[in-house]
Amino acid sequence: MTKAPIRTVCKVDLDRPAEEQPYLHNRWHPDIPVAGTIKDGETVKIECMDWTGGQIKNDDCADDVRFVDLTKVHYLSGPFEIEGAQPGDLLLVEIVDVQPLEERPWGFTGIFDRRNGGGFLDEIYPSAAKAIWDFEGIYCTSRHIPGVKFAGLIHPGILGCAPSAEVLERWNKREGELIAQNKLDRDVAMPPEPMSVHAGSADARLKDRIGREGARTIPGRPEHGGNCDIKNLSRGSKVYLPVHVPGAKFSVGDLHFSQGDGEISFCGAIEMAGVITVNFRVVKNGVANLGLKSPIYIPGPVEPQFGPGRYIYFEGFSVDEEGKQHYMDVTVAYRQTTLRAIEYLRRFGYSDYQSYLLLSCAPVQGHVAGIVDIPNACTTLGLPMDIFDFDISPAAAEAAGVRRRDMGRCAFETGKTEGDVRNVAGRYAETSFGGGLTYLKK
Repeated sequence: MTKAPIRTVCKVDLDRPAEEQPYLHNRWHPDIPVAGTIKDGETVKIECMDWTGGQIKNDDCADDVRFVDLTKVHYLSGPFEIEGAQPGDLLLVEIVDVQPLEERPWGFTGIFDRRNGGGFLDEIYPSAAKAIWDFEGIYCTSRHIPGVKFAGLIHPGILGCAPSAEVLERWNKREGELIAQNKLDRDVAMPPEPMSVHAGSADARLKDRIGREGARTIPGRPEHGGNCDIKNLSRGSKVYLPVHVPGAKFSVGDLHFSQGDGEISFCGAIEMAGVITVNFRVVKNGVANLGLKSPIYIPGPVEPQFGPGRYIYFEGFSVDEEGKQHYMDVTVAYRQTTLRAIEYLRRFGYSDYQSYLLLSCAPVQGHVAGIVDIPNACTTLGLPMDIFDFDISPAAAEAAGVRRRDMGRCAFETGKTEGDVRNVAGRYAETSFGGGLTYLKK
């Protein structure tokens, strides 16, 4: 018996502004109109824009990253009604496949300017930069980060079901309290924002209300998942999502060709426009039966394979760049872990910005090694050596010495080079070794 072709329930137009496409939206809200209906047990194809809605171009200048409009991002495909789903059920989502769109065989990794988005290390690397990656089958390479080639662990950054009105109110309340208490020199959460709201096919009155109430799609949240950026949610993975509204109202987007644990540069995956093939099944009363408060997932069988001993692991502890001790702070520790890897790669000719981009999008393994040994949390980052076309192992460097290669440069904004980039407080300065930046005490 011939199997029926898989139905495409959402197509995107790469030549049309994302905010004009009725099957896309960029807020979480229970009243966004459905973009289509999917049967319980059905497998469908869903096309997705890249998360910026096509703002980043395939060129050698990072002006588009520097001036990206962050009010017009995270366009999700959906929401889709799943027949039979009711609050208290679980939606079992099986990721059958994810691929780039044929007409867009490339993606990008970006470091956002500290004044416009920032990133995990933006105090050290405050300027905008990007790398373009070309896809060839399962592999990717970049003219901006030469000497590396790896298979993509391709996955969606965002998937989730719509919140109920009660859940949405809870999100806005607790995030609003965090904003009110903030004493840091940065945003700690993003409140509802009417500017640039896109609510699918909603009329003007409903769109206005969604703009005033709707939650931003930037963070993942415990009640429904959302923007979790989990690199192992790849092909063959199964995700169990709590249902909060009739029909579930499932949405998906922010597709990645590859990503490292942590996605440290904020726009740190290889972002792409693509198509995801998904099977849906409703698990009746699943929330109560499994006692779930947050989504759970089972990773699929697809993952780049590197042999035993083919990773270099870098360690970091909760002692910051200035030597200040922090109590069991995993964020501080992972910053130090990442900096140790960047310092190591300088020796082979990579600039700090190239390494920062690479560690964001290559399939690195990030782990919390210890959170019990006061006062220092310990984290590790495993860098697969086989993604490089030359030997970066310590043993090879010890035996033959380290040869600095000409690695070119990543894309910077107009008029900037890596040597121009300085921390605003003057605490970092250019070094002659590796073309990178290093920490200097005042």
